[in-house]
Amino acid sequence: MGKVVLKLEGVTKDFSGLRAVDSVDLTIEKGSIVGIVGPNGAGKTTLFNMISGIFPPSKGKILFNDRDITGLGAFDIAILGIGRTFQVVRPFSELTVLENILVAYGSKHYGSFFSSLSFWKKDMYVERVREFLEETSLWEFRDRKAKTLPLGHQRRLEIARVLALSPSILLMDESFSGLNFDEMDELKKLVRKLNGGGLTIIIIEHNMPVVMELCERVAVLNYGKKIAEGAPEEVVSNQEVIDAYIGTGGIKHAEGN
Repeated sequence: MGKVVLKLEGVTKDFSGLRAVDSVDLTIEKGSIVGIVGPNGAGKTTLFNMISGIFPPSKGKILFNDRDITGLGAFDIAILGIGRTFQVVRPFSELTVLENILVAYGSKHYGSFFSSLSFWKKDMYVERVREFLEETSLWEFRDRKAKTLPLGHQRRLEIARVLALSPSILLMDESFSGLNFDEMDELKKLVRKLNGGGLTIIIIEHNMPVVMELCERVAVLNYGKKIAEGAPEEVVSNQEVIDAYIGTGGIKHAEGN
């Protein structure tokens, strides 16, 4: 096993008597691409919300590079190096593409809120964030308002904002949802490129062909519990997974038959 960068131990989340995530254990190795799949309501996004600090676990522990981050807030976790995207894209719609990245970069690198107002558009900062837009193939769109971009570009803009925080882990929550074939192809290429550069990536995704193509390992959730984990080929052959989520047609589609 390689170096472990993220470890979940018995992570549980209760909401007013409803157990959304139930004692999930998960180990993520540095430089891996891991998929998390399951039916709607299985607890996948709730799991991401706990990892990224949107709310704390009711029970259990989350370790990032051997540091206990259980219960830390979203800002602190983002600064430590865990970034995420969301099911619904959330750019600063009235800001340009470039300004969106400058805001993200500034949250980590500017000395204070007031200094960010004074310096965030200086040439030195623009040059520093240019690499994030070039890496996501968005530099040519830098002066367009974020709301004018097609969905595929907005998905990449979200990733560019995460990159501006210099993360070591990227959480992608259904980033392929709503994309056409060409947009999905571009996003898959970007995921591979980022991973090739050393970024650890965890993907929540319903599109099983995408999961099969990108992920080295897959964990399956159902009713908040992890019911299977392993190589994609193993997981889609697991009868409990078939019964809970994929179905015979889904497996055939995932295997390209």
